[in-house]
Amino acid sequence: MSEVATGTFTPKPGGAPITRQVVAQALMEAKLMLRNGEQLLLAVVIPVMVLIGGVTAGNAIELDLGTDRALVDILTPGVLALAIMSTSFTSLAIATGFERRYGVIKRLGASPLPRTGLLAGKVLALGCVQLVQLFIIGGVGQILGWTPAAGFGTVLAFFLAIAAGTLAFASLGLFVAGVLRAEATLAAANLIYLLLLAGGAVVLPLTAYGAYGDVARWLPSGALGEAVRTAFLDGVPAWRDLGVLLIWALLGSTLTARTFKWE
Repeated sequence: MSEVATGTFTPKPGGAPITRQVVAQALMEAKLMLRNGEQLLLAVVIPVMVLIGGVTAGNAIELDLGTDRALVDILTPGVLALAIMSTSFTSLAIATGFERRYGVIKRLGASPLPRTGLLAGKVLALGCVQLVQLFIIGGVGQILGWTPAAGFGTVLAFFLAIAAGTLAFASLGLFVAGVLRAEATLAAANLIYLLLLAGGAVVLPLTAYGAYGDVARWLPSGALGEAVRTAFLDGVPAWRDLGVLLIWALLGSTLTARTFKWE
């Protein structure tokens, strides 16, 4: 009786390690987001236009924001916060909404990548896009004369602001995308973006809104704007604003976990 030959087969059957799957999913999500014209418009073009237009118009009319800091030093962090909001909330909600409509989410949910890994990949992809936003918007700000606070404290404070802001807005974006139809998600995400841009205290500081600033500070947009501004103006974390963002992140995550529909 002949013996059965044994050997090593390549590739080895089975899924890749979960970390590799999540990273691969994140890179794919980031590429798709940056290749989409509408998403690129929200992520980069509009924030850059807001920064250039705001600095130009503000200097022309001598806009008073209740501080002696240069206008570009106030607006650049605010526009960075706007970019984080647009990517983490609006772009994510719209992309996820249409992925649900076309059955992409359902099919990915049946792949070796766990559903929690799929959501983690989406959030990680936001970090890749935000890095691009930081270089582009920060570079434009430097050309316009932006002088942020230097040091490790600034880097740490900005990282905490990005992390908390991304968690808050991503959880809210997934909540919207998980309960509404694709067309409704598109309309709702853009409407909320415009409302927060105009009255959410994200680009301009709370002092520019008078008494309404006491309300806007509790919005995720106001908390993110203040956290990023504090990081680049003072070089320290804005703990109260970070706490507000974490509360919104907890609320959004709870709502998403209870209501998100995969198809």
